[in-house]
Amino acid sequence: MPAVKGELAVQLLETALHFIAGFCGLVLTGMMFYQMIIGLFGFGKKTKDYADHDPESRFLVLVPAHNEERVISDIVRNLQEMDYPKELYDFYVIADNCTDGTADAVRAAGGRVIETHKDSEDAPTGKPIALRKALEALGDYQNRYDLMMIFDADNLIDRNMFREVNSQYLDKGKPDLIQCYLGVKNKKGVVAWIDYTGFTLTNRFFGMAKQRLGLNCGIGGTGFAMSTSYLYERGGWTTRSLTEDFEIQVEATLEGRRILWNHETRVYDEKPTSLRATIRQKNRWGQGRWYVTFHETGNLFRAFFAGKISVWEFLSVFTHMYNGAVYVLLTAQLLCNGLLYLMGNRDIFRFDLGSTVLSILILTYSFFYLFYYAEWADNGIRFSLRSLPVTVASYLINIVVGFISQWYGLLRCGDQLHWAKTEHRIDAEDVSTRKPVQSPRAA
Repeated sequence: MPAVKGELAVQLLETALHFIAGFCGLVLTGMMFYQMIIGLFGFGKKTKDYADHDPESRFLVLVPAHNEERVISDIVRNLQEMDYPKELYDFYVIADNCTDGTADAVRAAGGRVIETHKDSEDAPTGKPIALRKALEALGDYQNRYDLMMIFDADNLIDRNMFREVNSQYLDKGKPDLIQCYLGVKNKKGVVAWIDYTGFTLTNRFFGMAKQRLGLNCGIGGTGFAMSTSYLYERGGWTTRSLTEDFEIQVEATLEGRRILWNHETRVYDEKPTSLRATIRQKNRWGQGRWYVTFHETGNLFRAFFAGKISVWEFLSVFTHMYNGAVYVLLTAQLLCNGLLYLMGNRDIFRFDLGSTVLSILILTYSFFYLFYYAEWADNGIRFSLRSLPVTVASYLINIVVGFISQWYGLLRCGDQLHWAKTEHRIDAEDVSTRKPVQSPRAA
């Protein structure tokens, strides 16, 4: 009798492992094909979908900075030279708990500073808190400005940005949020290339593609505009997570707000060049994204059943929220298949030529082909075999970093108070004079 019970337990365990592995595979396949379908709308020639308007919108620009003395002068000079009437925009650098000469460097460059300090020695710090304090210090921003834009201290900006955002804002019925193309200042080295390839691909095949489909695009943490009326309705800057951009994106979408994408103008962000720095940054992103995901999943379903969002917007938000779960599902699938193999199921890891070839083709298309297409269509850079080794290496490293950051974020998502700052040190060429690159031919 004990032997029979033991055999039954083993069979039940095998059944459970097969079910879990199969379920993980089904979900992963569904998410992959959904994203591939979305990406199809990123092909084709870039077309501007709004008319030009004379400058009219009033901009409030905030640049949070913590100990950014080395790079802050660049963006101050950049903002002073924007192609937009100076009486229609004000910018402030938020010197948040700085112990260096950030505030002095801003003033020396002719910029204005809002200095913020911790309420107590143990009080939490970070970008969301600095923004909240700055808006409180500015007072009635909702009456003086139409749009607020946020940039990071290391950013550089296309000088036509305010003009393009103003035109899109007026032509599209004054949407609540507009995200501009997320460019990269530096791309030398395998680690920096990770972000360069990722942003180049997602700008076109997620941002532009969703815009064409009438879906809300993502918010990238910098280079986005928010209407001050919506900001005021929210009660100011009220985000709670380490990824305030993702939090606002989800909340705004679930309220039925509009988030548009602008492919005509760019913000350039400095990316980490060391593996340790990129892991720390992505760990923070993982923490914030999992926190938002757990807190907003119920609200997502309620918004859908209440008719606030369409089924397509529901799927778009759901897959975006649980994008990090890909690594968790892969881990669970590998563990289940590994246990089944140890239990005698040798066919689990059997080589199948057809499945292997199909997997290689899907990978080649969904990452490499799409990246090089976007690189050519948006940046005018054609495919070169010389770039392939670093692209492959960065892709493989990114997989490892993804596993680390998503598991770290999942396990540490309860901590949203400790901000791991990314150090900025690159004195980059001023790319804000770049003219938008047109596709060499109709794609």
